[in-house]
Amino acid sequence: MSQRITESASNYDRLEHMSFEELLTNMNREDHSVPQAISKVIPAIEKLAQAVHEKLSAGGRLFYIGAGTSGRLGIVDASECPPTYGVPHGMVVGIIAGGDGAIRKAVEFAEDNPDGAWEDLQQYNVNEKDIVVGIAASGTTPYVVGGLRHCQEHGIATGCVTCNPDAAVSRFANYPVEVVVGPEFVTGSTRMKAGTAQKLVLNMITTSAMVKLGRVKGNRMVDMQLSNDKLVDRGTKMVMAETGLDYEAAKKLLQETGSVRKAAETFHSTT
Repeated sequence: MSQRITESASNYDRLEHMSFEELLTNMNREDHSVPQAISKVIPAIEKLAQAVHEKLSAGGRLFYIGAGTSGRLGIVDASECPPTYGVPHGMVVGIIAGGDGAIRKAVEFAEDNPDGAWEDLQQYNVNEKDIVVGIAASGTTPYVVGGLRHCQEHGIATGCVTCNPDAAVSRFANYPVEVVVGPEFVTGSTRMKAGTAQKLVLNMITTSAMVKLGRVKGNRMVDMQLSNDKLVDRGTKMVMAETGLDYEAAKKLLQETGSVRKAAETFHSTT
């Protein structure tokens, strides 16, 4: 039986009587528990990250499914992979209950449809090459639980990120991650500690997978998209460090080749 710790009463009360300093200090104190909770489940995160890497390296895709804050976090993580690591759009996909409109405005009862996620996944022709990760702070969201159940019935690998122990969603996850962060500062407001925990775990999963896919050299994003002046400047400095060229020469080479990786390879092949 799932323990709904995310719904349990806050460790604080009479919040409306606190000063701003007290509110902020106490929220920060609660936030300190998040990385501690994550550290306890590193082995579970490792198993999920390895599974994601195996699927991606074999040409599969990573899908996130979630509702509300959890769904939005999945979309954020997915949308940042192409510009950060230069991977194709569609390698990592975030799906939210209620469709894209739910990114900005809640869609009533969308999360309560246990068949909704599977229907949404069909639009992408999800298959056994892929892995689907359900994100649900409570671990009971029907949209997520039902989506993972359908995936398992069709032989598709599944994972989950939840903040309750023995959560319903974990029963349908081959690679469950349960980060128990305790009650929220505002009772039940899982956009707070639970949301922070989910964000950190998603960062860990995709970052480690992308590193192992060769999308990072040393500690640099050598395949990042040069989509604005800041990133062109960052890329230019990376090329300078790799080649010893001055700023203008490095920038010219970067713009000609289109990526830090290609610029460095071109330089070294001609010197």
